[in-house]
Amino acid sequence: MAMVSPQTFEVLKQAAGVAGNIFAFGLFVSPIPTFRRIIRNQSTEQFSGMPYIYALLNCLICAWYGCPFISSDNILVTTVNSVGAVFQLSYIIIYITCAEKRKKFKMSGLLLAVFGLFAVIVIGSMLVSDLEVRHLVIGFLSCATLISMFASPLSVMNLVIQTRSVEFMPFYLSLSTFLMSTSFLLYGIFNFDPFIYVPNGIGTILGIAQLALYFYYNKKSNEESREPLI
Repeated sequence: MAMVSPQTFEVLKQAAGVAGNIFAFGLFVSPIPTFRRIIRNQSTEQFSGMPYIYALLNCLICAWYGCPFISSDNILVTTVNSVGAVFQLSYIIIYITCAEKRKKFKMSGLLLAVFGLFAVIVIGSMLVSDLEVRHLVIGFLSCATLISMFASPLSVMNLVIQTRSVEFMPFYLSLSTFLMSTSFLLYGIFNFDPFIYVPNGIGTILGIAQLALYFYYNKKSNEESREPLI
């Protein structure tokens, strides 16, 4: 079997990274219908704000990980997560504006905690003079937050199972998560970066689980709605 040339690996890596950026944009805009509903009803209903808090923290840390200060040749990671941070912050502000008083204080506190934690991470990492140690520390942090972001919909999946309804688990959000994580799984493999391919591999598996759950309960819901009334 012929060996794959470094040039081919580079082309494949860039293609996967660009695809990841494109699918990530789909992920970032997929909550727009949800937030239109929140704005229209002036209520967050049973929608959870936690996925957006996790996503903001993840985007900030992963954008920092992709910077030349931390790792080399990962600029596509920085670009996608910088755009993602802007989207997540916008959603959180809308959520806080429309939430009831208890949720409003909780989300505001979590938002401040995210910015405070990120500031500590940036300042602390720059105080580490050893570039390899800096890379490892931020790499493990980005990996942990990315896994947390992918795992955050587990509570929503539990709600879907309890209510037997997919109303609060938007399809396009689950689909975009799966496509983005799969693209960056390949990007991390082609770049030989375990801090990218390990969490995105987990994200791919969880994305498949979400889609399977969606199709299962959506099908059951349609079947029940077609039953004749007695």
